[in-house]
Amino acid sequence: MPAAMDVDALRAKIRDIKDFPTEGILFKDITTLLKDGPAWASVIDHLAARYRTTRVDLVVGVESRGFIFGGALAHQLKAGFVPVRKRGKLPAPTIEEEYELEYGRDILAIHEDAVGKGQRVLVVDDLLATGGTMAATFKLLTRLDATVVGAAFLIELAFLKGRQRLAGHRIDSLIVYE
Repeated sequence: MPAAMDVDALRAKIRDIKDFPTEGILFKDITTLLKDGPAWASVIDHLAARYRTTRVDLVVGVESRGFIFGGALAHQLKAGFVPVRKRGKLPAPTIEEEYELEYGRDILAIHEDAVGKGQRVLVVDDLLATGGTMAATFKLLTRLDATVVGAAFLIELAFLKGRQRLAGHRIDSLIVYE
């Protein structure tokens, strides 16, 4: 198996797209990293290594790019996978949590039977920005009596202070933009 790529090499595989999705935003496009097999494998290896000694029963992936990372991490950690989706996308009874986005409000949902009381959950998403999406996800999991062991991200935009909003939880980000 080839050696894991270092974080600087992974960072170099992410491209910036100006003014997407709206003017003034510098979007971090991860598709250029995802299409590179060794880089993609290295990301999952790096993130999984941080939780290999922690018991994780379930990996919760947040819609939609969190699904990409969540399934792969669940496989590596030999854990189950649970999706957190936008309202109306899950077929069985759900619980919901409203949250603020940088540009509006939205609602996340999880199946009400997705997580058992006390199950140890790792939450994953591609990007930590303001922390609103992850804070809503933590609220959903608290309502289901889950034990959140941490949250893992490929990218953290530290200047948006999302980590502060998630104080009290273990947060792991592979690539941090100050």
